[in-house]
Amino acid sequence: MSSEVIPSEHGRAWIEIDLDALAHNIADIRSRTPDNCEIMAVIKANAYGHGAERIAKRLVGEGISTFAVATVTEGVELRSCVPDGDILILGCTLPKDAGSLYDNNLIQLVADGAHAKALDATGYKLRVHIAVDTGMHRLGVEPANFAGIEGIFKCGNLTVEGVATHLASPDSLDESDICFTRAQMESFYAVVRKLKDRGYNTGKLHAQSSYGIYNYPDLACDYIRPGIMLFGVHSQADDTIIKTNLEPVLSLRAVIAQVRRIEAGESVSYGRLYTADEPIMLATVGIGYADGIPRQMTNNGGMSIVNGCKVPIIGRICMDLLMLDVTGAGLVKAGDVATFIGTDGDEEIRCEEVAAAAGTITNDILCRLGVRLPRSYLENIN
Repeated sequence: MSSEVIPSEHGRAWIEIDLDALAHNIADIRSRTPDNCEIMAVIKANAYGHGAERIAKRLVGEGISTFAVATVTEGVELRSCVPDGDILILGCTLPKDAGSLYDNNLIQLVADGAHAKALDATGYKLRVHIAVDTGMHRLGVEPANFAGIEGIFKCGNLTVEGVATHLASPDSLDESDICFTRAQMESFYAVVRKLKDRGYNTGKLHAQSSYGIYNYPDLACDYIRPGIMLFGVHSQADDTIIKTNLEPVLSLRAVIAQVRRIEAGESVSYGRLYTADEPIMLATVGIGYADGIPRQMTNNGGMSIVNGCKVPIIGRICMDLLMLDVTGAGLVKAGDVATFIGTDGDEEIRCEEVAAAAGTITNDILCRLGVRLPRSYLENIN
């Protein structure tokens, strides 16, 4: 046969992306911010596993024209589907890649004075924002080194269009963390005031990521930088001062490959970590850690939904397969669908639950979802 046979989209395991839920989340975020504050949508790491191209196109449709990614490669890829608007590179781009910044009209967040001088020396006319390190101690110029900050404005090939900082604990409602965050912002504003007093145009100011939006809405900035909360989840199951009204964008599902009866005393999967105490119905599902199911969930509270019933993951999670105890899920057969993130009937598994069972955060879960999982995009087109 000469014609190509393409595998079915939902043949083994897949991701569903609800673009209307994304639009709902944008509306909720906008309702929490001042009218003069714009959204800078952070869609690094393939839009947290959701697919940067389709996510960006829907965000543009929702009126967003400013984006942030982590690397110059991500920026170049995004520019191919977002020809207009601003794209900020949050990570440290090497001088040898300055040409890519220039050719694609990307904005670079400069890490410090040395980084700025190295970019300046390339001869490319570059747009930049300055990172001020107010306590995160990751990238940025410390406020005490004001001469270093001022020196970036004096780089002849760099046009400063913004000044930014990053909050270390905006997700925490602990009193000491709140005080630390407030101190960060006081330090940031002091730098900005000093720059303005010396006649510099500081451009757009930004500091708040997802949790900063819902815990510190009073901070005066020109941009907010939502990331994980664009996609309707918290990094973990925590509270915010302003309650969110977000809808999860992503669901993760897979097909059951086989169902069999396991007798009492029989073990399941590698290492025989699970042994049945009584007869059970065992379902083998076509998804594993190579697809992004955390191996740490082995015998650690991981769940799925089958036939509208929550069932436990049992035995060691394999690269391409895992096993479920579907004894309480009624008649289950090969070809049925198991849901690992999302809803089925009246039951729901949130990404926050998966992250808790794996001992990590939702950002980690979503970003590790494998490239061999096809993304299916759902939206109502008016």
